Amino acid sequence: QNAFAAILANGRVETWGAPDFGGDSRAVKEQLQHVKQIQSSDDAFAALLEDGRVVSWGDRYFNERIAGLDITNIDKVQSSAGAFAGIDVSGSAVAWGDPEKGGD
Repeated sequence: QNAFAAILANGRVETWGAPDFGGDSRAVKEQLQHVKQIQSSDDAFAALLEDGRVVSWGDRYFNERIAGLDITNIDKVQSSAGAFAGIDVSGSAVAWGDPEKGGD
């Protein structure tokens, strides 16, 4: 809605728009390499890297909810209005983000 993200030809990510909605990815910019998929929620983004790691960023509340999470070995990512879910390589699901919108 208020922020955008694009995967560049070199596998890096460019973001723009309202910082409070994920338009400012400077805090995770160095991690946003070899990106194969991006999903967005109302106020955050999740980037799936080629090695199965997920990098997420967004508004302050979202950043506080995901601080310290190590989301790895992910095969697919999907989003809801305020959360993300990933399926790992073993077929198990993991969710993060706003618990009222599907996060854990």
